[in-house]
Amino acid sequence: EEAARDYLYLLEKFSPLADYLTVNISSPNTVGLRRLQARDALEDLLHQLNVKRSTCNLQRPILVKLAPDLSDIELDDALDAIMRAHMEGVIATNTTINRAGVRSAVAGESGGLSGAPLTHPSTAIIQKVYQRTQGKLPIVGVGGIITPDDAQEKLDAGATLVQVYTGLIYQGPGIVKDIVTYLSDKS
Repeated sequence: EEAARDYLYLLEKFSPLADYLTVNISSPNTVGLRRLQARDALEDLLHQLNVKRSTCNLQRPILVKLAPDLSDIELDDALDAIMRAHMEGVIATNTTINRAGVRSAVAGESGGLSGAPLTHPSTAIIQKVYQRTQGKLPIVGVGGIITPDDAQEKLDAGATLVQVYTGLIYQGPGIVKDIVTYLSDKS
């Protein structure tokens, strides 16, 4: 119920400390948070954030983090709201609630699933965002980047940048160098 107030407070507190801010409306681990991805709720939230940063001179880019589980209609609504509010980019994607193909004793757990099962769904959303915005909206690709090939796949789909989480856990910090070297060798 107080989401907008909380985001506005955080915008004011963190703007002086950050190069960019992420509006995470997609975490499946926060009860009810994903409701903020609905068109009306998202338009209202982003409008308030845009007004606040303008009136308080908090000029930091704002990127909106989306779920990989959005339907095409939900994605279109979210992108329309993001572009209307003049947000500077999208982070695609957060963790998934989909457990299709997961064969594990803990496959039925609730909450967000990351890692390899997220690789292709995340890339599919990146590609859709890129196509629907005609490449006009910067995209940070994230989700299931375990290898340099995974990072390249995100960039090929339309990502401008990539973020690494699970790969960093399993491969260690050397994955960053591996990705940079791989991408440098390909160019």
